[in-house]
Amino acid sequence: MVCFRLSPVPGSGLVVLCLILGAISSYALELNLTNSKNATCLYAKWRMNFTIGYETTSKSNKTVTISDLGNATYNGSICGDDQNGPKIEVQFGSVFSWTVNFTKEKSTYLIESISFSYDTNDSTTFPDAKKKGILTVHEPVAFRIPLNDIFRCNSMLTAEKKDVIQHYWDVHVQAFVQNGTVSTKEFLCDKDKTSTTVVPVTPTTLPSPTTTPAQKEKPEIGSYSVNNTNGTCLLATMGLQLNMTQDKVVTVINIKPNTTHFTGSCHSQTALLRLNGSNIKYLDFVFAVKNENRFYLKEVNVSMYLVNGSVFSIANNNLSYWDAPLGSSYMCNKEQTVSVSGAFQINTFYLRVQPFNVIEGKYSTAQECSLDDDTILIPIIVGAGLSGLIIVIVIAYLIGRRKSYAGYQTL
Repeated sequence: MVCFRLSPVPGSGLVVLCLILGAISSYALELNLTNSKNATCLYAKWRMNFTIGYETTSKSNKTVTISDLGNATYNGSICGDDQNGPKIEVQFGSVFSWTVNFTKEKSTYLIESISFSYDTNDSTTFPDAKKKGILTVHEPVAFRIPLNDIFRCNSMLTAEKKDVIQHYWDVHVQAFVQNGTVSTKEFLCDKDKTSTTVVPVTPTTLPSPTTTPAQKEKPEIGSYSVNNTNGTCLLATMGLQLNMTQDKVVTVINIKPNTTHFTGSCHSQTALLRLNGSNIKYLDFVFAVKNENRFYLKEVNVSMYLVNGSVFSIANNNLSYWDAPLGSSYMCNKEQTVSVSGAFQINTFYLRVQPFNVIEGKYSTAQECSLDDDTILIPIIVGAGLSGLIIVIVIAYLIGRRKSYAGYQTL
């Protein structure tokens, strides 16, 4: 963890900002505000990312996902006073800013509102944006928390308004810290109480579901792509089968390419493919570069409507699938399973992806998965055949020797 001590801001003491580095797709941010007596007055730690849609000058729609938050600053964050409540203000470069306002009641405090602003004048982030200027979405929250409790929500929280989707998870916040000591008494969000959504998840051995789903036919193969100003920057071809477990009931859904929309974004270190449809709010595949020479599937986020009308949401930013050298594609024709969590898995069929270094809109040479590598079967078959032959020879030899001994005894 790397900590930065920023300059004092009016109405508070020193601001200490800690960035827990390592996650490419989203950083864990930790803020500790102290007052004039150097006592903690506000504490917050959380993860978040943003997806913004906008119209281009050519009347097409583009999507930008902001998940690399390593350049965050906290100018304007305050502990609050008699006139103004506490406030968290975060800036991500000069293009994005995020604000949370708190208010205090007699025995509770409120997360009053959340605002997010972005500047479409930045042509690097918003190439060919039709509407220029600073745009702001404001979301009233009015969520009450007991005054002496710290709010915790490990599950994913989603705020969607206009063209902006905001995701938050691993949230810990106490706006009115008493006597400079952060509370150990947690006030949980509803999702954490029911534990139907697990965010984030480290891949582990998956428990067997209580209900076995009926066998379903293989999904159709779909072709997806993402474009930027330089042309096609991401290619994906695959059949997708989603397996969800909720309340011990397993649901299996095949993605239909002809009714599925796709968008995404490409950056030097990350790339995003987003799918959505009638019952899928979003299905995100986030790719990342590692060791400057390989790529892999780093993160999967999904939110979709189930038959019973409930929303199923899962996110995991600690995956390690589809690993291949930069400049090549990854291919796996046989069925492969991406274990996002114990409640959500994705089966892929005839998979081929290339999220970086696409040339002239075509796949580069593929690195095949081990499931497709049939060459290993040849030495196995030959070895098994030779082993069998040796066993037969040994048995025949032993039988022959026993007959010889029996003949000598008769004579």
